Amino acid sequence: MEEEGSENVCHLERRTRRRRDLKAVLRKKLSSSFSCSAKKLKSNVTGFFPVVQWLPKYKFKEYVWGDVMSGLIVGIILVPQAIAYCLLAGLQPIYGLYTSFFANIIYFFMGTSRHVSVGIFSLMSLMVGQVVDREMYLAGFDLSEDNKADTLNSGDVWNSSGTSNVSAINLTLGDLSMECGKECYAISIAAALTFLAGVYQVLMAVFQLGFVSVYLSAPMLDGFATGASLTILTVQAKYLLGLKIPRHQGFGTVIVTWINIFKNIHKTNFCDMITSAICIAVLVGAKELGEHYKDRLKIPLPTELVVVTVATLVSHFTDLNGLYGSSISGAIPTGFIPPKVPSFELMPRVAYDAIPLAVISFAFTVSLSEMFAKKNGYTVRPNQEMMAIGFCNIIPSFFHCFTTSAALAKTMVKDSTGCQTQVSSIISALVVLLILLVFAPLFYSLQKCVLACIIIVSLRGALRKFRDVPKQWHLNKVDAIVWSITMLSSALISVEMGLLVGVIFSMLCILVRTQVPQVAILSQIQDTVFYEDSGEYDNLLVVPKVKIFRFQAPLYYANKDFFLKSLYKAVGLEPFLEVTKRRKAEKKAKELANKQVTVNCLEKNNGDVTTSLVSQELDFHTIILDCCSIPFLDSTGIVTFKGVLKEYKEVGVSIILACCNPSVIDSLKRGGFFGTDDKDISNLSFYSVHSAVLFANSREPAVSQSVV
Repeated sequence: MEEEGSENVCHLERRTRRRRDLKAVLRKKLSSSFSCSAKKLKSNVTGFFPVVQWLPKYKFKEYVWGDVMSGLIVGIILVPQAIAYCLLAGLQPIYGLYTSFFANIIYFFMGTSRHVSVGIFSLMSLMVGQVVDREMYLAGFDLSEDNKADTLNSGDVWNSSGTSNVSAINLTLGDLSMECGKECYAISIAAALTFLAGVYQVLMAVFQLGFVSVYLSAPMLDGFATGASLTILTVQAKYLLGLKIPRHQGFGTVIVTWINIFKNIHKTNFCDMITSAICIAVLVGAKELGEHYKDRLKIPLPTELVVVTVATLVSHFTDLNGLYGSSISGAIPTGFIPPKVPSFELMPRVAYDAIPLAVISFAFTVSLSEMFAKKNGYTVRPNQEMMAIGFCNIIPSFFHCFTTSAALAKTMVKDSTGCQTQVSSIISALVVLLILLVFAPLFYSLQKCVLACIIIVSLRGALRKFRDVPKQWHLNKVDAIVWSITMLSSALISVEMGLLVGVIFSMLCILVRTQVPQVAILSQIQDTVFYEDSGEYDNLLVVPKVKIFRFQAPLYYANKDFFLKSLYKAVGLEPFLEVTKRRKAEKKAKELANKQVTVNCLEKNNGDVTTSLVSQELDFHTIILDCCSIPFLDSTGIVTFKGVLKEYKEVGVSIILACCNPSVIDSLKRGGFFGTDDKDISNLSFYSVHSAVLFANSREPAVSQSVV
């Protein structure tokens, strides 16, 4: 035992020296961080722009074919999605193309992942669209589809400030006074929102706040994505039927929208409905074929582009808009709108809305980059990824773009088509640029219901999560409940509220798990030095005269009472009640003595009291607390341990600790649990349960004598 105590002392001395070394290292790091040199400047530049490191080492012959092919394919897929997702964002299609172009360029310079595709993401577009529609409604714009401009007519030109002359009105919002049309005001809101989201992400990177993603568990994110997908499907359902109803403002979008759809079902545009049915059948069929023959297909089928091209040609030559009133995309101007500083007057109005956008955007980007880096055998820097996605939002916000994120579907396409580096992002950006400069006006006659079909079919992956619920319930019921609560909150209340509810509920589940953890009484595995839960395993040997109690959670202020109740119940002895019984017995004995009962009767009664309270009820003399599952103690936990030691000592039961980690030992030592003598540590704490049991059995005669 003395050797074990000396080992503890030596270990503490080594750790003290390590702390001194840590202080020296910290001083050295601080001094180096405020110093300036050419080497440090180069390191900072290459760290901020990783392209400087990998591009000079680019293996042209080995990489170029995969990068060009994946870039072309992703660019082809990206164009119809960029136009379609603007329906979710409540913006004109041109802004989706701008966003895709600038995001790919910026991530090429700043990203550390070789495969992540950054750009338009349906969930981000939905969240932006909710804010845009709300602010448009509060500003007094009429958002009903009957009065909302579906197209930009040939006379609606873009002026030098980047605004459309459509429906120009005077707006006075606090200090904001400007002349602006619907399109101008909508993109102003989106740009201000995007700028703030990027600023938040850069600040998170600067202050190393990536730990926030720890609170976004996988079940919570899956539930959030599925609930948001139901909202996206609901928002787009009206386009499938050609109904012109405004987007609901506030909570309960899914319920209210479906009620409005059924109320207006008699106004269905049959041209849009038939077109939607055909497009969904083609898209779903092509997706199923692509998944079934993915091993044989070297590149994915560009189904979206084919559908968009054919639908545009049919709509143009048959004049579906003129004959049947089918809603179309309208004019998409070529070229770039002059850059414009995001409206600082609008930022206070959307400051809170930018927070969930920033968190979700960086969470998806970092998780995807790490997932594909692990799959392909390289590493990424999460902090730089946050910085990169932040600037993918800040810089494009000056060019009439909205919030971006890494997208799973396009990233998987890049990975499956031989992508090697982010050169593929440059190729995708060039494809988008070609559309912006030349082919954008050709999408004038494209029906909105076709774009809605592309969005809805892209939700198949998220909606398939419903099939995994029974499996998840069987695997882990708590995770299944977290998924369900987050999904229902996101779908039935709102996307932002669903995120908040999911995070809070996940944390509550963790709190409940630590407040009501598993406890066990251990017994010995035959012919071994190991001990397991006697309630879970058969054929275990009960250790005589010793109770071994395991508490599987940190001991802190919130579960202190549960620890005590569990301990009392497990060992079958509550020391306070035992002390009370003994005091009553002593008092009764004194009363009998005062009545001068016969000596024989008195001795007999006293003997009965002593025997019943000590010899018969206390069938053990030592409690061993197995601390292997206690990661830490707070001050309340230390006080609880000291109280247990004192209370059981009063009834003649010893408390011994086993398998304590160093942090628990340090906490108990600072709290005075072991006293001031190093020998007390070796008598109260052991490295294994078996050594504690051997020590307890060696003290049995002494303990029994002291009790009697």
